[in-house]
Amino acid sequence: MHNTLLYLVTVLIWGSTWMAITFQLGVVEPVLSVAYRFALAALMLLLYCGLRRRPLRFSRRDHLFILAQGASLFGVAYWLFYLATQSLTSGLVAICFSSVVFMNVLNGRLFLGRPVRASVLAGAAVGVVGMGLVFWPELASVQAGSGALAALGTGLLGAYFASLGNILSARNQAAGVPVLQCNALGMAYGAVLMAGLAWLSGAPLAIDLGPAYLGSLFYLALFGSVIAFGCYLSLVGRIGADRAAYASLLFPIVALQLSVWFEGYLWSPASLAGIALVVVGNLLAMVSPTRWRGWLGLSARAALPGCRG
Repeated sequence: MHNTLLYLVTVLIWGSTWMAITFQLGVVEPVLSVAYRFALAALMLLLYCGLRRRPLRFSRRDHLFILAQGASLFGVAYWLFYLATQSLTSGLVAICFSSVVFMNVLNGRLFLGRPVRASVLAGAAVGVVGMGLVFWPELASVQAGSGALAALGTGLLGAYFASLGNILSARNQAAGVPVLQCNALGMAYGAVLMAGLAWLSGAPLAIDLGPAYLGSLFYLALFGSVIAFGCYLSLVGRIGADRAAYASLLFPIVALQLSVWFEGYLWSPASLAGIALVVVGNLLAMVSPTRWRGWLGLSARAALPGCRG
């Protein structure tokens, strides 16, 4: 699948998952909902691997890294996001998640020795400012000393664990572990970890049999986990964790458009300006410096009278 299509699928699906997560809150403790989600996703992927005869035997060292990826990305990160969603709007949780862009740049440098690309940092900075404009009313409503600040910290911590999972995925792909099998085993490890944490914390074993909960659970497992993570982590391996993470600045726009259709949200001049900045930041981060120089060179030649290419 082409990188552009992988990017679009990730953005469109994850743009809708934040609304689906709100249907997971209530009867079932967040740690159990995360366990259910990734257990179901792992079952789907393992069945597919079995039908397609994809090998699942890897070295003990690879399994340890797959376990680490599953624990961070398919376990702790989403548990923290679900907890944050109990106290914050989906827009504020999305802003927390968008910090993955910076975290991936720094963690990629720290753990993988990847260079820090100035264009990616500049694009991320512009994009985060744009996100701030889009969600400014929600940011302004957060009061110092309120539980919302603790929830924001929880969301940011979740973003850091997600970033660690991104870096571990890049390592696993570089070691020759395919994304499909790595996700299947990693989601299984993450689900087991969350189930164990639920047991240790004394969370009541419960399931909501209502159509809203079960429908959102299936959607989050199949589309939000199996398909979107498959596309996103493939991008991590192809273009790097720093540039792939820029999807986290785009999918909140999809979430807002869904809010327009289903919740009566109205676009404001500030939110439209913010979206424009996110798009500009996306161009800065995703377009290579060589291509920028080529475009600027063409523009410069075009501006000279009588100049011929």
